[in-house]
Amino acid sequence: MNPLPPHRDDPERALALGRWVKWIGGASNQDLTALEDLAGIYSLAGVHCLDVAADAAVVAASRRGIAWACRHGAPAPWLMLSLSDGADPHFRKAWFDPQRCPEACPRPCARVCPAAAIPAAATGEAAIGVVAERCYGCGRCLAACPLGLIEERQQLLAADAVPSLVAQLAPDAIEIHTRPGRATAFAARLDQVCRAGVPLRRLAVSCGLEPAAGETADQAVPVSAERLAAELWQRFAALRSAGLAPLWQLDGRPMSGDVGDGTAHAAVRLLQRLRPQAPPGPLQLAGGTNEHTLPLLRQLGGGRGGGRGGAAGVAFGSVARSLLLPLLQEAQNRGVRLLDAADLWPRALARAQALVHPWLAPDP
Repeated sequence: MNPLPPHRDDPERALALGRWVKWIGGASNQDLTALEDLAGIYSLAGVHCLDVAADAAVVAASRRGIAWACRHGAPAPWLMLSLSDGADPHFRKAWFDPQRCPEACPRPCARVCPAAAIPAAATGEAAIGVVAERCYGCGRCLAACPLGLIEERQQLLAADAVPSLVAQLAPDAIEIHTRPGRATAFAARLDQVCRAGVPLRRLAVSCGLEPAAGETADQAVPVSAERLAAELWQRFAALRSAGLAPLWQLDGRPMSGDVGDGTAHAAVRLLQRLRPQAPPGPLQLAGGTNEHTLPLLRQLGGGRGGGRGGAAGVAFGSVARSLLLPLLQEAQNRGVRLLDAADLWPRALARAQALVHPWLAPDP
């Protein structure tokens, strides 16, 4: 098996052609063993960028995975760090006190967790809580608990920590997750990034149609495409003042790409609604993206990206992890890296290629 993709454009050209692919490791995911394996496999599969938590240990693990892929002939992808300008689902972790769980609880939270972050306690064993380093904040367990015992806890960087951390980690790109109503907070976070003095290939902005910042659930009014476009134009002005090239990540249904084909429609619909009003810069899909996304885009056709509905590319997060999870667990059960298991990593690569390669190839 030839592990290398049939063709892979450099990242900037891929954005221009609509063939950009990013792998999302998770803004709060700190499962170092899995991150190293996933970074290696998806780098070898041909992605253009790895998006990971702004954490020194996470970055080190990701770079080990990149180095493994490069030794197998892959070009090194960009390394992107995810930050947020306020509370955000991508920067939370689930938590509960296992001592409060009923003794006979069937643990529906464990069944719905896509990251295996909530082990199912065996009969007679003490209950186990959330394995924090594996949790990436999808929130599916929150609704699954029949007693409402699970809560979310935000994981946000302090303002004074950002410049030195970005300077230390020296990424190729930064992504800032934002929400409507947080232009001031975005500008402050952007200033912290700029003070690090690290040259960036792109500054990505991730935003969707979530309610405006500061609104409670009962106050929330759905954000219109017009409102979102106005917010992105505000962010564009800030990026232009900082001399940074934007990349707009349209977050359809965050962290839901492994749920089913219906989630793919959310990201595509958001692209359809926003594209005519968006500021300059490539539009990349995320949030609910999976193997159904590209066929949906081809049905739209036209615009930038040719037959891809004007999308510059895609980011895969939860679906990318779920595809490889059984093989990751098999390797961990053996006590080895997936990347060192000669019988496992080619199978993992084949699964990653099936997701990534359709985006890398020119449209027929």
